[in-house]
Amino acid sequence: MDVNQDVETVRKAVRQGEWCRPTTGLAPGYTQANLVILPKRYAYDFLLFCVRNPKPCPLLEVTDTGSPVPRQTAPEADLRTDLPKYRIYRKGVLEDEVTDISGYWSDDFVSFLLGCSFTFEKALLQSGIPIRHIDEGCNVSMYRTHIPCHPAGVFKGPMVVSMRPMKSRDVIRAVQITSRFPSVHGAPVHIGHPEEIGIRDLTQPDFGDPVTVYEGEVPVFWACGVTPQAVAMASKPDLMITHAPGHMFMTDIREEEHAVL
Repeated sequence: MDVNQDVETVRKAVRQGEWCRPTTGLAPGYTQANLVILPKRYAYDFLLFCVRNPKPCPLLEVTDTGSPVPRQTAPEADLRTDLPKYRIYRKGVLEDEVTDISGYWSDDFVSFLLGCSFTFEKALLQSGIPIRHIDEGCNVSMYRTHIPCHPAGVFKGPMVVSMRPMKSRDVIRAVQITSRFPSVHGAPVHIGHPEEIGIRDLTQPDFGDPVTVYEGEVPVFWACGVTPQAVAMASKPDLMITHAPGHMFMTDIREEEHAVL
């Protein structure tokens, strides 16, 4: 499939099992989203968790109970089938990774779509800042940190960050660009010195793939929508369904709608 296809063509390819890989670079210009699905009894606590932690969990939409249709961001889509890969967590343990969650679906489910940093990558590229995981054709590197999220109800746990290495001369520009996208994680939460946020080895990401960091480059870290998966492991809800890291939901919302002046 051509990565430059329109968003509906991409979702159709995903739905039909023709694309099961990470979605970085797909359907340029359209907002990508992280997914969290929970039984209704956890919905308020998780909503409060997102409100208290807007950097890693910027809310784009919360669905009606039992509805797999994100009516605000992609009213023709189906959250049960339209992501390349999903993860099933039970009591904090990763039970399975699947390409369709129709068999798991319950009328009790509430779905949350969270902003994704893939959304601002086009703006970085347009400013001449390379994206290493795109250049290397792999998933972005993601790491657990020792930065604690603000707890809410049953939910607590560490922040996860995504990392993009770049030359030091590009760092200030990257901060300026991404700060214009607060609804998709915004500006970085940390620059350089990964050990200061609890990352011991950049070659061993907790999620995604390692990328090359060349001599003289600076690792730049953004809050990441995989944070709820680390929170699931720490909080152990009976069930949480998420996207597989890097395998995002493609919305109908144009990227520029998230940019602020």
